[in-house]
Amino acid sequence: MRPFLVAGNWKMNGSRESIARLVNEILQGLEVTANTQVLVCPPYVYLADTARLLKGSTVILGAQDVCAEDNGAYTGEISGAMLQDFDCRYVVVGHSERRSLYAEDDRLVARKFMAAQKASLIPILCVGETLEERERGTTHAVIMRQLKAVSDVAGIAAFGRAAVAYEPVWAIGTGKTATPEQAQEVHELMRGCIRAGDARIADAIRLIYGGSVKAANAAELFRMPDIDGGLVGGASLEAREFLAICKAAA
Repeated sequence: MRPFLVAGNWKMNGSRESIARLVNEILQGLEVTANTQVLVCPPYVYLADTARLLKGSTVILGAQDVCAEDNGAYTGEISGAMLQDFDCRYVVVGHSERRSLYAEDDRLVARKFMAAQKASLIPILCVGETLEERERGTTHAVIMRQLKAVSDVAGIAAFGRAAVAYEPVWAIGTGKTATPEQAQEVHELMRGCIRAGDARIADAIRLIYGGSVKAANAAELFRMPDIDGGLVGGASLEAREFLAICKAAA
């Protein structure tokens, strides 16, 4: 399985000029790190520009979020079909910031997961615990609840067309990083949960880590047996750093 690297945390950052420059620098640098599969998820308004820049390359286009509804009176929302119009193949659902800042609960995240697949997009389901939950010793219960919320409504087979990203909330944008062993423990748990439903899917699904991934810690993280890549945050806003992470994965 090729390592899967998602430049997925551009968030509400950048401009038309800076995003174009970043994408071009990544494309040029990836010539020497072609053993990885790379996905970029720019803000909605730059999807068309990014799609044009990626045309003919091996880099995949994705989106940062999707509406749970197909269409209708949902001002400001973007449907899966709209993302398909821009050649998106993946979409992130359940990112910790969507859960915390916009009060998206497990039920809504599950609906977004299904909406993505209905539009033939591959959802990247984000799961993770807060610092308070980790300190209470409920990390495993939280992760299992978030996975179960999706499998209960979509079925375990749906994970055959998805990826899962573990993003410990306490390690996002804080400079803290889960140790490779801590990250591996949760990835092993996730794979085990999926294996209980379907062993074949568990072996094939990509489980990626997102929590202050940097060039300095990438190699150690990606050596763990159940970590198949990274959902890269702030480090993906700097081409040289992101390419170094890609090289570590390869």
